Amino acid sequence: MRAARFDDIDDVMSLSSAGVSLHSTDSQGRTALHMASANGHLDVVNYLISNGVDVNAFNVEKNTPLHWACLNGHIEVVKSLILAGASVSALNSHERTPMDEAVSRGKMDVIDAINTAVAQVDLTGTSVS
Repeated sequence: MRAARFDDIDDVMSLSSAGVSLHSTDSQGRTALHMASANGHLDVVNYLISNGVDVNAFNVEKNTPLHWACLNGHIEVVKSLILAGASVSALNSHERTPMDEAVSRGKMDVIDAINTAVAQVDLTGTSVS
């Protein structure tokens, strides 16, 4: 998880090759995808997604990686998560969706990114929840 948090894609790949589960969680239920998403590390996010991690995993506060990417304004990560099937309607323990979290921080560019990504997914015929 530390490698994902600090954008060390080489370590993430090495750990995965050595058999370390990419699905591991810490004491607060955070996954490597939560950490990479929260910190805007797109290469790590895409690597984790391509290796089958759960894009809708939630931590103890029921925040998904998309919640964290929205809170922190990481537009490209937001798009990547949505295109990979992340739920835009997931509610955290405060009854907020990822979009609600973006609005709460005044991240209107994130709202635009969500709408663009959802429209792109809709055009491909994939469902977005």
